[in-house]
Amino acid sequence: MAPPKMKTVVTMRLEAACPSHSRTDVTVRDTGMTIDEPVERGGTNQGPSPTETLMSALAACTNVIAHKCAEKHGVAFQDFHVNVVSKFDRRGVTLQEEIDLPFDDIEIMIDVTTDADDGAMERVKADLPRYCPVSKVMRQAGSTVTDVWTVKRP
Repeated sequence: MAPPKMKTVVTMRLEAACPSHSRTDVTVRDTGMTIDEPVERGGTNQGPSPTETLMSALAACTNVIAHKCAEKHGVAFQDFHVNVVSKFDRRGVTLQEEIDLPFDDIEIMIDVTTDADDGAMERVKADLPRYCPVSKVMRQAGSTVTDVWTVKRP
């Protein structure tokens, strides 16, 4: 029996309760998270800020899609870490002036341990920006997103 065909387009829904000007409690599926500002910006520091959540989504999506690409190319990762560093122009969020591209430069450092050969790893590296939806949105918005891979052998 063939596996059921997955839908290619789905409607994503989430709910957000906003108990204060800075805190947002998000519920999606049967899970949730709190997004909040740090105390110095009037929040209660109960979770990452909205912009930190955006960069967290980029790190998480990089993890998920890189592993899917690896599986597609027969690559196994023994260890995988992602660090994101972004330049954030805060003039927009401080209402100084409108900023078209708040994150113009984003660097994703991907450290992986694998016994895969260089050719297989090059295919994984090439596929990641093609399929990671969060990265694609940022790139299409005009951000420079650079993937910096460090590949270690066990």
